[in-house]
Amino acid sequence: MNREQIDQYFKDNGMRVLLMDGFDEAFLGYSQRINEPEIAIYSYQKMIDTLIERDQMDYDEAVEYIDYNCLGAWVGKRTPIIVMPIEL
Repeated sequence: MNREQIDQYFKDNGMRVLLMDGFDEAFLGYSQRINEPEIAIYSYQKMIDTLIERDQMDYDEAVEYIDYNCLGAWVGKRTPIIVMPIEL
C-alpha cells in the first residue's frame, strides 16, 4: 500500500487521519475510541526495517531514530499509534 492509496481510503470514507511521512510500508490501519478521532497505526518493527533498508541505518540507529523522533513526538489527539511487539 502506498501513500496515495492510504490517503484515498481515508478521503473516500470521510476520515481525517494524521499519517507519518516515510513509513507507508509500516502502516497497519487505524483505530478509534468512542467519541475520539481515528488514529493511524504503525508497526514498530516495520518502521525499523524501513530505516535499515531505505536509509542504510543499523538496528541501533533505527531504534534510536524511532524512539526519539516518532515515539517521542506528540502532535495532538491524532498522533499515530506505534504497535510494539511482545516476544515471550
